Amino acid sequence: MSKIVIKNQKDIDYMRVSCKLAAEVLDYISAFVKPGVSTNELDELCHDYIVNVQQAYPSPLNYVVDSNIPPYPKSICTSVNSEICHGIPNDKPLKNGDIVNIDITVYKNGYHGDTSRMFLVGDVSLPAKRLCQITYESMWVGIEQVKPGNYFGDIGHAIETYVTKFGYSVVHEFCGHGVGQVFHEEPQIVHYGKPKTGEIMRPGMIFTIEPMINQGRRHIKFQPNRWTAVTKDRSLSAQWEHSVLVTDTGYEVLTVSPNMPLKPKFIG
Repeated sequence: MSKIVIKNQKDIDYMRVSCKLAAEVLDYISAFVKPGVSTNELDELCHDYIVNVQQAYPSPLNYVVDSNIPPYPKSICTSVNSEICHGIPNDKPLKNGDIVNIDITVYKNGYHGDTSRMFLVGDVSLPAKRLCQITYESMWVGIEQVKPGNYFGDIGHAIETYVTKFGYSVVHEFCGHGVGQVFHEEPQIVHYGKPKTGEIMRPGMIFTIEPMINQGRRHIKFQPNRWTAVTKDRSLSAQWEHSVLVTDTGYEVLTVSPNMPLKPKFIG
């Protein structure tokens, strides 16, 4: 049995705050995502908003995952086109037709709130739009599996079953994770696999569901910065992420905000 933290009511109340703030950063930055803007500019805008407006801290900044890898140098992750995750903001301008994932984690009152969205830059091709949409739907298909008594494997199985129908593949090397007073904690939530495997969900668990879906094959490689993963075949990749609480009867999505995308119509 892994050491999964069961959150009490105080923890949950604080997590609602941090998660809401993270989602509101994505609302705020959406107006700035357009051709010609650099991801460094987006990073600076988000950093200033988190620190000065929200009176919080951007969790990724100086985050250490391994003593052999330099600390993460920016406040957000911006993964463009074939970048799967952990894209480091830079001075390269976004181009018309790009797709970009912006991943935000906000630390407030001792708790981390974690969420990400895909953004379409200017006029985006239909295949790229479709990838982003199906990935979004797959996240919700996974979220629908969250309730007491279900298994973590049920989430990954539902996501993989959904996206493979469309010819897409699921990245195996990265997964969702528990989140709370620690940025990344148990459990690990893989986005593929078999139903009724892994541990059983219990009320009070909080974790992210964040499928990374490739237009081509699932295989990855790392950039020289040792943070950014890209598709090995250079195909497009998309990701969406919510932080989710297991309740007594089902789930509560914590990363909510006024302008968050609507739940897909086929989700109850």
